[in-house]
Amino acid sequence: MKPSDNMIPRVLALILAAGSGGQALAFDLDSDIPITVGADSARLDDGQGIATYTGSVELVQGKTRLTADKVVLYRSADGLSRIEATGSPAHYQQPVTSGEGETDAKARNITWSATDKQLTFERDAVIEQNGNVFRGDIIHYDTEQRVVTAEGGKDTGDGTGRVEMVIQPRGTSSK
Repeated sequence: MKPSDNMIPRVLALILAAGSGGQALAFDLDSDIPITVGADSARLDDGQGIATYTGSVELVQGKTRLTADKVVLYRSADGLSRIEATGSPAHYQQPVTSGEGETDAKARNITWSATDKQLTFERDAVIEQNGNVFRGDIIHYDTEQRVVTAEGGKDTGDGTGRVEMVIQPRGTSSK
């Protein structure tokens, strides 16, 4: 039985929501837990509200972790407003609060926007959780509305260029 096109975004939204226990898949700015940043080098432009970290960058908040080659943090008057991570690939990991395992996402570009309440994985994006896998060139996740949209890329010979999903049967887990 082939899943309908409408079913794929709903299933991915369930995967992402399950990974965060109903919260948005992203750093939690309302948390009392600080976000710590480590990198080989940093540049802070306080006037512009931009901090740029390069070289083995790691952002951690509790058990949520983002690693990348470069991370740019944007601050507004309201606080942290945007995170842009690039790597080959950049990795995002967050434990599953409704069970065992974790959500493991990777892409060459990962962007989180507090203003848009959107998490975007671009270029070779892969999201995995307990054996379920979702691949696409671009994956957008509206963390407030829980709406997922995904786009395939050009068929370069390395893959199909289409959005792909592997859904494990109930009770089956690879982690």
